[in-house]
Amino acid sequence: MLIEAAASRDQASVDELVEAFARLLPQLSPAALPGPAEVRDLLASRAVVLVARDEAASGRIAGTLTLALYRIPTGVKAWIEDVVVDADARGLGLGEQLIRHALEIARTRGARHVDLTSRATREAANRLYHRVGFQPRTTNLYRFDLKD
Repeated sequence: MLIEAAASRDQASVDELVEAFARLLPQLSPAALPGPAEVRDLLASRAVVLVARDEAASGRIAGTLTLALYRIPTGVKAWIEDVVVDADARGLGLGEQLIRHALEIARTRGARHVDLTSRATREAANRLYHRVGFQPRTTNLYRFDLKD
């Protein structure tokens, strides 16, 4: 497996990511899927989209992770979002490789911590996060819904 940052905004690369997100993200949650415009915006942002390519399957994207990085007055914040590995490729260590790669990028970009959230029902993912070294935080996480 090859882990790399998706960076190219050419049409073929954008189409490949749109297809991968359409195949992978529903395995994570029923969220809205990004189209070509959203993928281009994502790739143009400070976020880093990592992909795990299955070299045995002609380089098909078998997993993704998005590392969101942004500056606040007290430093650089880093959040890992939307970690998903194709059901057919689970158990091969792709999720851990994606996370470790993201942690290294966050470190080199000046972040002191990396945060993520995970539903309690995602038992395998939560075991992975503990194994990699993430620790639960005692905090309140709030959300304000901006829907009309």
